[in-house]
Amino acid sequence: MAKFDVLMEDESDIFGGSPVSRYWDIHGQLSTDLVRDEFDKIVERLAAMEQLLAQSHDYEDLDKTVESFCVTNFDKIDDWKKSTYMELTGKLIYRLND
Repeated sequence: MAKFDVLMEDESDIFGGSPVSRYWDIHGQLSTDLVRDEFDKIVERLAAMEQLLAQSHDYEDLDKTVESFCVTNFDKIDDWKKSTYMELTGKLIYRLND
């Protein structure tokens, strides 16, 4: 179960829209500096995950490995992606007052 399943049970809830649209709505309210800082954090996390994955898989085949995993685990990945968008949205909301 993803971290934020309860918030996604009803797409017409008080938050309105999908986790993706919620993220981009908040994203558009941030200053350019904050947006760049948050994006840099995402890229840093992605780089760390790639390094971790490369420890157990051939680095040259990482894209194929990830793509294959996404195809064979579509529902799980889709749920996790929604949860990640909600997590990132929370971080953006926290930064709105910066």
